[in-house]
Amino acid sequence: MDERKAGEKKLKHLFEPVKWGRFEIKNRVKYGACCVSNFNTRDGFITPRELARTKVIAETGAGIITNQGAYPDPLGEGKAYFSQVALFDDKFLPQFETIARYIHDNGGMAIQQILHAGRYGGIDLGYCIQPSVVPQTLPHFRPPREITKEQIRETIKQHADAAKRAIKAGFDGTEITSFMGYLLANFCSPFTNKRNDEYGGSVENRGRFMRELISEIKEAQGDDYMLVARLNGAELMDKWGGNSEDECLELMKMAGDAGIDMISVTVGWQEAPESSIGRDVPPGHWNRLAARAKKELPNVPIAFGVRLPDPVMANACIEKGDFDYWEVCRPLLADPQLLHKAAEDRLEETRRCIGSLNCLSRLFRDLPYTCTMNPALGHEVEPEYHITPAAVKKRIMIIGAGPAGMECAMAAKQRGHEVTVFDREDSIGGLLRGYAANDLANRDDMLSVVRHYEVMAKKLGIEVKLGVEVTPKLMRDLLHQFDVAIVAAGARNDENMRPKTADGGVLTDAYEVALGRIKPGKKVVVIGGGRIGLTLAESLTDQGHEAIIVESSKRVGNDVAPTWKWRHTSWIKELKIPVMTSTRVTRVTASSATVVNAEGEEKELAADMVIYAAPQKPNQEVFQALQWMVDEVHMIGDAMAPRGMTSAIHDGYRLGCRI
Repeated sequence: MDERKAGEKKLKHLFEPVKWGRFEIKNRVKYGACCVSNFNTRDGFITPRELARTKVIAETGAGIITNQGAYPDPLGEGKAYFSQVALFDDKFLPQFETIARYIHDNGGMAIQQILHAGRYGGIDLGYCIQPSVVPQTLPHFRPPREITKEQIRETIKQHADAAKRAIKAGFDGTEITSFMGYLLANFCSPFTNKRNDEYGGSVENRGRFMRELISEIKEAQGDDYMLVARLNGAELMDKWGGNSEDECLELMKMAGDAGIDMISVTVGWQEAPESSIGRDVPPGHWNRLAARAKKELPNVPIAFGVRLPDPVMANACIEKGDFDYWEVCRPLLADPQLLHKAAEDRLEETRRCIGSLNCLSRLFRDLPYTCTMNPALGHEVEPEYHITPAAVKKRIMIIGAGPAGMECAMAAKQRGHEVTVFDREDSIGGLLRGYAANDLANRDDMLSVVRHYEVMAKKLGIEVKLGVEVTPKLMRDLLHQFDVAIVAAGARNDENMRPKTADGGVLTDAYEVALGRIKPGKKVVVIGGGRIGLTLAESLTDQGHEAIIVESSKRVGNDVAPTWKWRHTSWIKELKIPVMTSTRVTRVTASSATVVNAEGEEKELAADMVIYAAPQKPNQEVFQALQWMVDEVHMIGDAMAPRGMTSAIHDGYRLGCRI
């Protein structure tokens, strides 16, 4: 009798067991190390917060699980992040033993990544080491020092010693990484390797450090244990003189000849001028790199998952022979139940990784990483972030079916409360629908959030009343029907800050245009260079309209995540959108907008539509009235303070968990 679950039958290649040496790997899914979490101590010790997070990762169902990168040197030249874990001494082993046990208890193969950041390291030292002194292109990294031959030998030994410790702690193998431009990539790339000794020059010489690293680690940990190398299929560093794709492939072949047990194909450096993993990269865009590597190295297992968030696509790629293992990280951060839902044929319930890169934005600010779609990430150790049965069952009304309201509704309903959601619009999603409809990156990623709420509202039995505006009059009719009222009504453009209109001039609300209720003009002036103003101007220009952005502050994108600002900058450049900063609109007519810059210079811009996209004001009017009509009243999301989707989702979830 076939005991496989329905989804396992559909995705039979993904869920196929594999034998590697003495190991039985339960499926073809490898959880990637996904950079570091910054949940740990400044001196490299693993904390309870990290252990709780890792326990959740261990329970994802992945056949191979890679623990986050540990730096191998006591000085910290390899340390890239303030709270990165260390593995240069046996004193760190007890927590690594716990992590290995978590993985094994859930039937996974445990791999420990060893991460020496090279060019991006030395965070506590004020300098970094790399093959040659090549100045930083990003100012927040440390000035470089050239690594000596003696230091090269010592660094290789430190990697080998760290590998031995990982095996001693109970791991089944280790991994070295060049992803994002770390030390291994620095030696391999002609951009950072200008040496004229045996470690520099030709591709063969630049790959010497990698080959010696593989040799010594394999000798240190033994043939019974796996060694994985994460190697670039494309560096995206042509601007700086990096490796071509052909050279990347040649380096992979060297790794294969050196005896590597698995190659994880990665894409990009931190300094790369183009995106590799954001939602502006279409899902499956980089699959060709893995397919090429597999063709050229048929006997080396290839793992791949860069911008490949879909298990159905991954299963098809494995079936075609493009790669052997789906390496997945961020999709399992967004939804740790993804593989279980796939196995049970419940993929419609998945929280998709939308590629907003909130995780990296946080890391690049030296903060613990969090996830837009998973409010519990990083808080697994805290009971108040868990959905548990409510002590007292309550009748809850939620005003607003946007991300904040729906997150709160789902969490509260799962705790046993009776939940009714009201929204004056005719569909779930709030203003996110308008934002998603104009997103140049990947609209389906954003719309997947709305679909998730629609699916889960139906599955959980949440009553959603659409086309109903909650007013004090309505509340008098509903008096005593609810114990709790939650205002999640979002925000709107602040009418008190609007410029004057004259001679038939009309200011059009940005959200009305974004939601498709008002047809845009041919020549458009957008007031506001924040998230919605930028998105709308980009979308309109892409559709053939002529848009100009007018922003009162010195720069645009003040409410945009750090890892996404560059994308708006590049779109503005690509689409040739004029941007006027330190400028305000003072007067709007039927055919123009008058603007004044910081020097007091006035100019008239031709426009048949002026769209108002800033600043925002929270929708709080109903809150005061509810104070005297309902026992408990709360506010969440943009109704409390306009911030964005991440804050809205997290606000809603947290309140739903504790109410």
